[in-house]
Amino acid sequence: MHFGAHVSSSGGIDTAIDRIEAIDGDCVQVFTQSPRMWRPTAHAPDAITRFRTRRAEAGLAGVVVHALYLCNLASPDDVIYEKSVRTMQTTVDVACAIGADGVIFHVGSHLGAGLEVGLDRTAAALARILERCEGDTWLLMENSAGTGATVGRSIDELATLVDRLDGHPRLGICLDSCHLYATGYDVTDPKAVSRLVSEVRKEIGLDRLRALHINDSAAPLGSNRDRHANILEGEMGEGLGAFLAHRSFQKLPAYLEVPGTDGHGPNAEEIQKLRDLHARWTKKK
Repeated sequence: MHFGAHVSSSGGIDTAIDRIEAIDGDCVQVFTQSPRMWRPTAHAPDAITRFRTRRAEAGLAGVVVHALYLCNLASPDDVIYEKSVRTMQTTVDVACAIGADGVIFHVGSHLGAGLEVGLDRTAAALARILERCEGDTWLLMENSAGTGATVGRSIDELATLVDRLDGHPRLGICLDSCHLYATGYDVTDPKAVSRLVSEVRKEIGLDRLRALHINDSAAPLGSNRDRHANILEGEMGEGLGAFLAHRSFQKLPAYLEVPGTDGHGPNAEEIQKLRDLHARWTKKK
């Protein structure tokens, strides 16, 4: 398993490689623009070239981009929907330019229009966005936490979207431990993790599982509240190791999205805690 984190790309997208090296990460996740603004960032060609060069020098096992939080591919609002599609297309273009392995995104919410409407609109959006994928870059749907209008909270809903895209060869998933826990999957229980893996294998295929988000949860099991906590400091605590240690996950990149000790994001201490937790649980196998 490869351990890394989401880091800032302030000062140029290439600086993310310097930051992940500084905290001893094996893989890195970045935003290609401000996560809370529609306006895309114009990346300097030199920064993109340096990103690719520095990734090779650092020997990173994985690079992913996280899409804009504002995007809602299930939205019934045509203005927001089109903004979301265009923004995702731009994100994919940058991801391909830097040689990223995937673009991770939340499907969004149907906002009361109904699940079928949300799934139909999402599938149509994904068909347009997937046309931009080049090289080894995939689109990775992340399982979500949230209330009833949220799309993508279950493996079944993600599988439905894969089916509606006819099993597109660049459409995969990213599993987030905190979101799973918030939705009611008790990933601190090895048997529950095995059932989850079996569900993914049957409904989607483990070959489409390309990345993990590893976050403890500040909210209880089944709360539908997306509240990340530092490793060993949330509701899952030591039990998060049950998720980390499953044999089907051992070659995947695992990205931290935790607050960190100072509230400025993952640091070397959090990555080391993750490695230590993984080591303790894999020794139990």
